[in-house]
This record gives sequence, structure tokens and C-alpha cells, in this order.
Amino acid sequence: MRILFHCVYFPPEVGGLESHVFYLSRALTEMGHQVAVVTSRSLPGVPTEEEMDGIRVHRTWFPARNALGWGLHSLWSIPRTRSLARNADVIHAQAFASVLPGVAARRASGAPLVATFHTSHFLTRARNPLWAPLLGSMVRAADHALASSREIAEVAERLAPGRKVEALTNGVETTFFRPVDPALPPTTKRRIIVPRRLFLKNGVEFFVRALPLILKEVEAEAVLVGDGPERPRLEALARELEVANQLSFLGRRPHSEMPGLLSSGDLAVIPSLMEATSVAALESMACGVPVAASAVGGLPEIVDETVGGLFRPGSPEDLARVVTALLRDPGLARKGVLARERVVKDWSNLRLAQRHLEIYETLLQGRG
Repeated sequence: MRILFHCVYFPPEVGGLESHVFYLSRALTEMGHQVAVVTSRSLPGVPTEEEMDGIRVHRTWFPARNALGWGLHSLWSIPRTRSLARNADVIHAQAFASVLPGVAARRASGAPLVATFHTSHFLTRARNPLWAPLLGSMVRAADHALASSREIAEVAERLAPGRKVEALTNGVETTFFRPVDPALPPTTKRRIIVPRRLFLKNGVEFFVRALPLILKEVEAEAVLVGDGPERPRLEALARELEVANQLSFLGRRPHSEMPGLLSSGDLAVIPSLMEATSVAALESMACGVPVAASAVGGLPEIVDETVGGLFRPGSPEDLARVVTALLRDPGLARKGVLARERVVKDWSNLRLAQRHLEIYETLLQGRG
């Protein structure tokens, strides 16, 4: 089968959506299918075309990391997507910014169009009365619509009444994300890993505000893995709260380093204010690390008391309460073992790829 993906961001970009599309593409390639991806030149120096693990990657112009930039990239990428679609059996738009090129490609090729709606950006814009009709038309445009959490699926169905949207949790490449030797030096303290890009919606501020409360109860240190526009403000906040010596900002790290960094922690914290299904949480669990997460979006679908705990989003006090209890729990390591078992069973990348193939084959049979 020849599969064409469109996705605004793709590795070497680091993020949940990028990881999802890359590992799904690689799994499909390893199963013997031909996969091409149209994406953006969002990072300086990346080639316009290359092959990554058997995946043909085509990058087009990208002006800015905002709604206008996504829209302009979407329009600019249409000719390339249409051209590649003529040799594709299936077109798959990853996120709402990819739907327009996907529709144009379907018109050129006649191949069925699948669309997956990811991320809190979809949820945020769905509340806007100007965006809602447009998003509803995107949901209706797909021959099969997917969402990365039940919450996103329900919102998408409200935007497009009568249209079924399948909730399909993102997968994790469990052969790569697994318990490995720690990348960080050993410590006698409990170590908390926060694998979050430093954007407002990811709620890292509330973890920083909770850290003094945690340190009053437990001897611990925290490591933030990720970068973003919030970093200067968060570093200043850490100094103000006098926790700068117990909080390390590692910045953006290559994807290849993540298993070792995650395996260095006793507990991962995902303090998001909005979230689909957090790939970072699933990757942490796959590495055998328990997770404390905000009870928001798709996070309660993957995290419970058997593998970690949930706290109220935006509440430093509740975050500190849950994290402190977990760090004191003598069964914390066992929760990490159960977390990996759960990911391998329910959210492996192989399971995800198999379900995608079922969808593609059903659509092709319908066309036939």
C-alpha cells in the first residue's frame, strides 16, 4: 500500500505529534508499505527532501509558528501534496492544518482521505465561534475521522453533527522507549522528570510553584526537559521561590536522548492545563516511570492510581499533594513496572499501525 501523510511538523522537530507520525510511518514501512510525508521546513538547515528509516520526507516552505503560519504552509504545500497523491492509495492528514492539502490531494488522485485531530490547539479553536464552523467542515471532509482522545472525538462530533469520529490513542515505540541506563548522574534524592515544552498550556509554572511544597516534605530534585518561550519567566520564578538549586532546565534535547533521561527519574510529572493524549506521558510509562498528571483532556484515559496519580490542573497545592504521596510510596517502582506493561499491552506503536491499516483497507474496499 502507498500511504501519503501530511503533517506540519516532523522530526528532527521534537514533540508528541512529530513522534506519533514518525513512529507510525516507520512501523508501516517496516510492514512493507510505502510511506511518504509532506511536512514543513520548520527548522533551519533541514533538507527539502530526504529518506528517514525508509520514509520519503518532502519539506515545503514554512513562514511562522502560529495560526497564520500554519495556514500559509498549508496552502503552499498543496501543489507538492497533490503531485505525490497521484501515486498514493491513501492520504492521511495529521491535524486540522493538514486537512486542506489533503482535500486538494484527494481531488487530484481519488484516493480516500483520513484525518486525525490532535492537540489542544483543536480544542481551543473549537470554542471560538469563528473557528467552529471551519473545523466542523474539516471533520466532515474526511472519509474517516480519528481523534487522539475521547474528549477531542466528542468535540469533533459536536462540530459535525451526525459524523462519527473514532477515538484512537497515540502509540509509543516500546522497543525504543523502554527502561535503559539513566543518562543523568545518580543521586540520593528522589528525582522528578518534567518532559514538557515550556509553553503556557503545558502548565509547568504550576509545577514550579508546587516544588517548594514538595521539598518541605521530601528530599527531591527536579529536571525540566524541554524549551520554549516560558523559560526565562520560569527560571525567574524558580529563583523567586528559592528552588533554583533544586530545579535544572535541560532545554531541548534530541529525541535519541529521551529514554535515558526519562529512565533517570523516579517520577514523571505532566502538569498540562490542556492536553489530548500526552505522548510524553506514554513515553515515560514505557520507560517504566510512574506518572503524576493533570486530570485534564485525555490524561485520565491513560493515568490512574495503579501507575501514578492525577491532580487538579492549575493547582500547585494538589499537584504537591499527589507528587509527595507518590514519592513517599514504597510501591512507587512497582507502579512503573505496571505502567510499562500497560503501554505495551494497550498503546504500542504496533497496535496503532495495525488499526490504521484496518481503516485504510476498509476505505479502499469501499472505493473498490
